[in-house]
Amino acid sequence: MNVRRLIPTAALAGAVALGATALTSCSGAGAVAGKDGKLGVTASFYPLQFVAEQIGKEHVKVDGLTKPGVEPHDLEITPQQTAQLGEADVVLYLKTLQPAVDKAVAQSGVKNIVDAATLTELEARGEEPGHGEEGHAHQEGDEHAGEGAGEREEGHDHGESGTDPHVWLDPVKYAEIAKGVGAALEKADPGHAADYKKNTDELVGKLAALDTEFKDGLKDTASRTFITTHSAFGHLAERYGLDQEGISGVDPESEPSPARMKDLQAVAKKDNVTTVFFETLASDKTARTLATDTGLKTDVLDPLEGITDKSQGADYFEVMRSNLKNLQKALGAK
Repeated sequence: MNVRRLIPTAALAGAVALGATALTSCSGAGAVAGKDGKLGVTASFYPLQFVAEQIGKEHVKVDGLTKPGVEPHDLEITPQQTAQLGEADVVLYLKTLQPAVDKAVAQSGVKNIVDAATLTELEARGEEPGHGEEGHAHQEGDEHAGEGAGEREEGHDHGESGTDPHVWLDPVKYAEIAKGVGAALEKADPGHAADYKKNTDELVGKLAALDTEFKDGLKDTASRTFITTHSAFGHLAERYGLDQEGISGVDPESEPSPARMKDLQAVAKKDNVTTVFFETLASDKTARTLATDTGLKTDVLDPLEGITDKSQGADYFEVMRSNLKNLQKALGAK
């Protein structure tokens, strides 16, 4: 089994402590709630919006910058959204995932900002032998290839030094983010700190149960390799001992090279792959082409960057369980 190993870029200690320090404020008195008495939270995309809603519940009003059906990496900030950011009590985002959001947050002047990238580790994913650019997150040294490389939305660079921002697909790392967001809300709205703490503990408990479901559900399978359009599942693969093979690498809309398609045909045969996965927010063209060429099935593996009426579930937990079910079927769980 050729399990893709994640290489830590830095040892970040204490997710809860980081959650508190990630919240920056000019005043220790906490944020001032809006006219409706609720803490105004703006989240850059769905996973952070879901965490804020689960922890804040009736005490917060959460607005998302990335609307349903929009690929988060391609988001362009409107003037209205820039104004929305400036009026928020708390802003939650994941630095490097959405370059347009990074710029807007830096210019917003908001006092209370939480960067989820500081709440857990976004490890680098190394290049696998024989794989071209389509098969991994970064070629070494290419993150600064040319002026403005970090601002390219079409390729959406995955952070500095090849880090992978899709940490919410690992329930353990998502729980670390939840703890940090909970600590941040407690600091911003100390009057409801006890409720935020209680809700955080509940969410972390649910994520621990989900982690157990994945461990048990994927521990005994006929294959450990899965092929997917978008290389978003490195953290999930590492957590559960799987091998992710991406068709188009970091950009779900890019066309893979003929050499990459040939490589994947060989991988499918060698590793007993039965299914090629695609996602709901990106084209399934390349997945279906590979499946046709290799006689494989297709199915959905959702990176959970947004929820739409096409999603296999109404929220994070439902879609993750659908992902687990689809992986079990494709990998031949026993």
